[in-house]
Amino acid sequence: MSSESLNVIALISGGKDSFFNLLHCIRHGHRIVALANLFPAVDGTTDCAEDDLNSFMYQTVGHEVIPLYAAATGLPLYRMPIRGGALHHERDYDYTSQEQGDTSDKAEETESMLLLLKAIKARHPEANALCSGAILSTYQRTRVESVALRLGLTPLAFLWKYPVLPSPAGEAVDDAQLLRDMAAAELDARIIKVASAGLDEGHLWERVSSIEGVKRVKSALRKFGAAEGAALGEGGEFETLVVDGPSWLFKKQISVPEGGRRVVNEGGGSTWLMLRGAQLQDKCIEADNVSTPESSVRTPELLDSGFQTMLDTIISTRPTKYGENEAPGNLRPRNLGSTISSTLKEDDGFLRWSVLADPSADRTSIEAEMQSVVSQIEGRLSSSSLDAAHITNTTIILRNMADFPRINAEYGKLFRRPNPPSRVTISCGELLPPGCNVMVFLTIPRSGANLARNGLHVQSRSYWAPANIGPYSQAIDVAVSAKVEQTGLRAIYIAGQIPLIPSSMTLPPPSDTSFGMQVVLSLQHLWRIGLEMKVQLWTSGVAYFSRSASPDEMKRNATASGLAWKLAHGSPDDDDDDENDVDIWDLKYNYQHMTLASDQRQVRARLPDWTVFTLRQQNEPESCIAPFFAAEVEELPRQATVEWHAHVGLSQIEEGSAEIIYHPDTASSCWRAWHVFVRSSKATLVYTTLARVSPLDHDIVSWDALQQELAASYESSVQVLGLAPPAPNATPHLAYVEVGSVTALWPEVGDAGPSVPFATIPCHTIWSAKGERIKCVAMYQASLELHSEE
Repeated sequence: MSSESLNVIALISGGKDSFFNLLHCIRHGHRIVALANLFPAVDGTTDCAEDDLNSFMYQTVGHEVIPLYAAATGLPLYRMPIRGGALHHERDYDYTSQEQGDTSDKAEETESMLLLLKAIKARHPEANALCSGAILSTYQRTRVESVALRLGLTPLAFLWKYPVLPSPAGEAVDDAQLLRDMAAAELDARIIKVASAGLDEGHLWERVSSIEGVKRVKSALRKFGAAEGAALGEGGEFETLVVDGPSWLFKKQISVPEGGRRVVNEGGGSTWLMLRGAQLQDKCIEADNVSTPESSVRTPELLDSGFQTMLDTIISTRPTKYGENEAPGNLRPRNLGSTISSTLKEDDGFLRWSVLADPSADRTSIEAEMQSVVSQIEGRLSSSSLDAAHITNTTIILRNMADFPRINAEYGKLFRRPNPPSRVTISCGELLPPGCNVMVFLTIPRSGANLARNGLHVQSRSYWAPANIGPYSQAIDVAVSAKVEQTGLRAIYIAGQIPLIPSSMTLPPPSDTSFGMQVVLSLQHLWRIGLEMKVQLWTSGVAYFSRSASPDEMKRNATASGLAWKLAHGSPDDDDDDENDVDIWDLKYNYQHMTLASDQRQVRARLPDWTVFTLRQQNEPESCIAPFFAAEVEELPRQATVEWHAHVGLSQIEEGSAEIIYHPDTASSCWRAWHVFVRSSKATLVYTTLARVSPLDHDIVSWDALQQELAASYESSVQVLGLAPPAPNATPHLAYVEVGSVTALWPEVGDAGPSVPFATIPCHTIWSAKGERIKCVAMYQASLELHSEE
């Protein structure tokens, strides 16, 4: 599947990032139809200001040179003054709080962009995309995305998270790789403002997009410490002006005479150049030395080195018995401190709802059926004194994936604010209850719990991970409560990840290795989002697969994905042989290694974060791998082969306070249990996964009988740990069931229709990481109530 060519409006500030992103748009075959710029207004005129506007949103220093870009590039340029200011300082932008069309000084400055782009679209109705130079700033990216999507423009931010993307093959990790790539692309970007204790007036007009410029900037900044992106100016350390670029974009170059560069000392360490007398100059281009977008603009490799190694391993191995992350030897007595006993409490601070259309709903129309589901969700929210903006994650199960666009339109009406819940979408075909075409399961904090949350909702195309355009976020991060009291831990719910190539939002092309690529690429998306959200460990994971041709094929799918899951976890020793790492002595005394990149290598995040496990368990790294299984459903979005989902990610875990314990049920060899213990100062959380392995004859039991067996196995598994279980017949919050192994999965309850008391995902087959057939997987979440000695 190839990506379509887009007609792009390029939002430019004059700075290096907006122009370099423009180059990447051309590199991907997109057509630039216009340049767009917002400049500072002074007393209603376009006269140059003596003070930099210091906008949160827009670069304005150097704006007097912007008009020359039209003739320099041959592209039409449209400009408007910035009206208003930064009235809303939240990281994520909620445009609904703005009064539309307000152009007064009291307006939000972001809305100036909307007016400009509307005017450009009137001149260029073919425009269907917008590019901008966001690298690490969520503040800027979310505002550009808000405006773009309101106008029907696809946002393109190819530089997003560029510092964490793979460096060129064979080269050391460098946090300034972006600047080096700009130099290779012949982009001439000059520093025109500095606002850092490490940079001073002597760095003004430095060509930062050069090897020497990179060295000078990093050398200056290292003396004062540096945050992520400092070497790129992402923290406001410096701002730039592009005066030239590759000949396939810049037909002429911009020259500013030395006498026209006046230094303005703004105070507080901020110094910038006011530019006068800028003019265009012809370029001397040698015919035998003409670059092309393909030859000069490097695109980062699709896979990180670790995931590329994983792919190579999967391709060279056809695993038939792999993934034994179960570790029976890890069953140990629990040390619960000075306690007599401990009891599991199921109340974890969340409500979990299973929602089907009302029995009286019109089921001949999928829109009407979904409207009934949405109406019921709204009713439950209202009666619980909650709002749709509080929902953390949803699972949508469809009978027909072709219905997804119409269902999505109705579902999206629930959400009007930034950062909608994360979401998993699958199709289970005829496995759904008779007459039911859609089921929705959702999780939401109880009223009275801490409802504050963080979200990651990247809607721009990039090289990092797939864009989520629509009513779902990549991830939602919320506080974890135990009996409404905060535990200090955070739970991260990440959307299901399918193997889309982020820059094109298409699946990898068919090939002999496309299966392995889909498994690894989608797992890399999960890991990148997890790292961005500071996940330290997963409680469990599943790989959904679309309907397979045979059980043997599905078994191979399961074992391959189980191998990928294991390899992604790695071990505590993975970094020991990293040839790019240096000794502590080098970092302190060796000038060659006293760089920001070296500092960042020492503190880069890991997933899992091995320090959170007990020392005893760190010495048995395979015992630290969260439980995994593979589920065969009917179909996945975009006709993908696989969709990865990690059920819960946890963060803010203290060192040595987590442990994963596996054991088979003592009462039955068919049941296996994993308990993930995470301690905090206020509570101990227990995430339990139970799997019921099917005998070879695939015996069939009733769903009621299986639930009773499940409850008994859960009680037995926690008693083995010396814990008192919760009330009899504890209910899982999520279960996967092999439909062919049970009867009466969806019992009718009078006129109320099918009974779905908890989230139940019907599957054609379920498999362990080592290729065993599984009848049922169930998940519980509880906290420990400790009873102190008197």
